Amino acid sequence: MDDRRLSKTLAHALRHAPWLYELELDADGWADLEMLLQALREAKTAFRHVSRADIERVLANADKPRYVLEGDRIRALYGHSLPGKVTHTPAEPPAVLYHGTVREALSEIRAKGLLPMSRQFVHLSAEGALAQQVAQRKGDAVVILTVKAADAYAAGVVFYPGNALVWLADAVPPGFLVFPAAD
Repeated sequence: MDDRRLSKTLAHALRHAPWLYELELDADGWADLEMLLQALREAKTAFRHVSRADIERVLANADKPRYVLEGDRIRALYGHSLPGKVTHTPAEPPAVLYHGTVREALSEIRAKGLLPMSRQFVHLSAEGALAQQVAQRKGDAVVILTVKAADAYAAGVVFYPGNALVWLADAVPPGFLVFPAAD
């Protein structure tokens, strides 16, 4: 495993673009280590077998401390380019948001809507291109769903701003989703 590449990817995930890895950072920048490992495994073929030991090795061999690993949590010490701390205060979303998924998940989404699955929240994108980029980590047959966020909000669905590009929701019922015509 290329430790330099792993270190750069950690910086990207923990400092600059956690939403691309579907990571949720708490108000102090901590991420769940197992969720980070799973995201790295899904994001890059080179990290398909990344482990806690690999992360510990990168941290131990760094020329200066960049990350803190504490129990089952990890965070960057500095260098965040995130626009402020991640908060989970409910807010009115934009009229439309997007969610990228893979074709094989569509039947379950049609039946149940968007659910957080193993995460705390459903991740939604303010831009279709970002939803596409996130979904491509899940597979090749990518489908972008349009979320009628204003309608969902008016009906009582709670949304939380993650940052300028990402919104979170506890769940989104199927009636507020627009599926591509071919699907």
